[in-house]
Amino acid sequence: MSTTPPELTILTTLSRARMATYEIATTRIPQQSNPVDALALYGWNAQVSSALLLPLHMCEVVIRNAVSDALELVYGAGWPWSPGLLRSLPMPQTGYRARSDLHATGARFNTTGKVIPELKFIFWQTMFTSRFDKRLWSPHLAAVLPHHDPAKSIADVRDEVYKDLEVVRQLRNRIAHHEPIFKRNLLDDLGKVEQLIGLRCPATAAWMRAQEDTSRIIALKPWTAP
Repeated sequence: MSTTPPELTILTTLSRARMATYEIATTRIPQQSNPVDALALYGWNAQVSSALLLPLHMCEVVIRNAVSDALELVYGAGWPWSPGLLRSLPMPQTGYRARSDLHATGARFNTTGKVIPELKFIFWQTMFTSRFDKRLWSPHLAAVLPHHDPAKSIADVRDEVYKDLEVVRQLRNRIAHHEPIFKRNLLDDLGKVEQLIGLRCPATAAWMRAQEDTSRIIALKPWTAP
């Protein structure tokens, strides 16, 4: 009969390499980790990651609909197949290629409504770079994100949206790959999500807050965690 504590068995099952981050974070005595504390932090990290999917989902849907509306104002309802839009999209030597993404997605689907959810999150973020200020955001940002701060310039609002979307994208990617997020200021992350949604529709932002369980789970973070 095995005398191995169940916590050590669980750590091994999850992999000691993966759990090392949590063991280090919860070690109170040098060179002496506590499997119970490490598992508590890991479980909490998984729970809060799951809870964040709802606000992240709503944020992505709201932002991509806002960008789609702006693109429609410039290129028409069939904007995914507009040669002018395709030519305007970046095609760097390395990294994400928005033009290729849109072209390939447009070739697979025949309606704008089907193209929108298939484009990568970074496509929507890319649309908030300065290269689109003149044609897209200077004339149309107020129409699709009407609740921005009127005291700020359109370029400043657009830049802030881009930066907040970068924070959201990095958080989303870490969650998707089951990575630790316990060192992040998750209340700040949640606030950015709410702010992005609120630029489009404060009622939707408030509704998201009423639906989400992230705030409650954040408050349950194990006391041993950093």
